[in-house]
Amino acid sequence: MSDSGALLRQAGLALTPESLQGLAVYQEMLVDWNGRMDLTNVPADEIPARHFLDSLLPLTVEGLFPKKARIIDVGTGAGFPGLALAIARPDLRVTLLEAQGKRCAFLHAVIERLGLNGAQVIQDRAEVLGRAAGHRESYDRAVARAVAPLNVLCEYLLPFVRVGGCALCWKGPALKEEEKEGAYAARLLGGRMTKALEMPGVVYSHVLVRIDKIEETLPQYPRKNGIPAKRPLRDDKK
Repeated sequence: MSDSGALLRQAGLALTPESLQGLAVYQEMLVDWNGRMDLTNVPADEIPARHFLDSLLPLTVEGLFPKKARIIDVGTGAGFPGLALAIARPDLRVTLLEAQGKRCAFLHAVIERLGLNGAQVIQDRAEVLGRAAGHRESYDRAVARAVAPLNVLCEYLLPFVRVGGCALCWKGPALKEEEKEGAYAARLLGGRMTKALEMPGVVYSHVLVRIDKIEETLPQYPRKNGIPAKRPLRDDKK
């Protein structure tokens, strides 16, 4: 993991030797399991830049992830960004939410191998868990990377976030087309979109969209399974 360590240090991420070793094991298991199931289409030699660095760059923003913050990663897939954050910051309490059982089995295996006591996996959908006691409006941060358009992400994420917390969305060039509808959905769900943060990567860059939770989400959200994606929240008055 020496090359990855140098890459992360250059970006301002000074991880402990234990965290760097944890990322190395994570990468080894990801490549191994990827031969048996669809976890990532990123070549092994690009995983440090395209997955680890991209997931961890927001840690360079002071105060964005407070100590011992409770975080949920919605649609985590192979664990990005949530599992990478849990390895880099063991103080965080991270819930990995994933609907596919095979991916959950992989996440469980990594957590067990690394002894990550602050991480847990839940197999469910955001539309269901976002209504459950102990999860609804209970997290300091709700995060998602490359999951859905911004207005759909708002409905997935904001019901999990406590008032005073925020949702964080990793977005690419499509943000420009998604921004207006995303801002509308955020307002409807009790959030307020702030200025996007540039996250410069080595292979490509992401924009991090922060949506502050300023009031409770109305009880009718999130809507039933599949509805947020099929009928995204839109401003019909424009």
